[in-house]
Amino acid sequence: MQNFTFRNPTEILFGKGMIAELANRVPRDVPVLLLYGGGSIKRNGVYDQVKAALKAHPRVVEFGGIEPNPLHETCLQALAVVRAQKVGFVLAVGGGSVLDAAKYIAAAACFSGSDPWEILTSGGAAITGALPVGTVLTLPATGSESNGNAVISRQATQEKLAFGSPLAFPVFSVLDPETTYSLPAKQVRNGLVDAFVHVMEQYMTYPAAAPLQDRFAEGVIHTLVEVGPRTLAAPRDYDARASFMWAATLALNTLIGCGVPQDWATHMIGHELTAFYGLDHAESLAVVMPGLWTHQLERKQAKLRQFGQRLWGVESPAETIARTEAFWRSLGMPTRLSEYGVNAEEAATRVRKRFAERGAVFGEHGDLTPALVAEILRLRA
Repeated sequence: MQNFTFRNPTEILFGKGMIAELANRVPRDVPVLLLYGGGSIKRNGVYDQVKAALKAHPRVVEFGGIEPNPLHETCLQALAVVRAQKVGFVLAVGGGSVLDAAKYIAAAACFSGSDPWEILTSGGAAITGALPVGTVLTLPATGSESNGNAVISRQATQEKLAFGSPLAFPVFSVLDPETTYSLPAKQVRNGLVDAFVHVMEQYMTYPAAAPLQDRFAEGVIHTLVEVGPRTLAAPRDYDARASFMWAATLALNTLIGCGVPQDWATHMIGHELTAFYGLDHAESLAVVMPGLWTHQLERKQAKLRQFGQRLWGVESPAETIARTEAFWRSLGMPTRLSEYGVNAEEAATRVRKRFAERGAVFGEHGDLTPALVAEILRLRA
């Protein structure tokens, strides 16, 4: 097990009725930006709960319209509001995209450079401060409610980049499973696959003498496999939704990745599929990961075999890949580029070119080159 530092400053407020706790958590001495997406929170009652909790707050400024893949351009519009209204706290209400946008806006508000996009191109290294952020999560998936990561797209250049910083952790996050009852099945499916892949990025590498970390990771996956079909079939099953929501948080709150090698190549490749072709984030992950595992089977075979034995009851690494892909498909998730009308050869060429321009390499060994990425995408026709 490798050396590590564990720091997660986010306070989790979990359970029914916890949105009311905003009254005790949101500071009243500064203007607050209430950030949300396309308006679903106004249809499902979450907006009304938030406004009721903030009724005694002297100044709340609203900004809606954050996209499912939050755009740099839209975040700059929100940033202008933050500066004009002298906002001192950002409250994000929605799914991971709204939360990611809040982190970017909060960091950009304290950024001294000329272009906040440098926050993304530096991977977060350019962040020297950020406004405090609180969140009300309505879509379990990204784990953004309890980490310092965010992913932002730039429409003008068809780029999708990520950043991470300890300064971007939310100070608190409200997780009420009842807020997820009205989610479309597609969003629940995406959230289940997203959380699953987050665990795998920190697990499916090579043995690192970290048995407890492995069991933590496997426990999250076992939970997702158990409750995933239940929560799709019965959206108002509180216990299933609660287990799903908590599993998605633990999948990427930095705990299971402590002291172990991590991959993240699937995410980097998937971001480009989203940028070029508009696939949902989880859709891109479900396409890429089985191909990456197949391509890297020899190097990942020990963990593939362990995972197959412990989760699916199979011995063969190849069968482990097949069973994992079959589970995602059982949730209604496509796993091939052709199912989205994307030509695999074209995608391989475009993504290889972009990574080559950046001089990018990926994977737990740091040697997955643009040419190898192209080979992986060709496997996903």
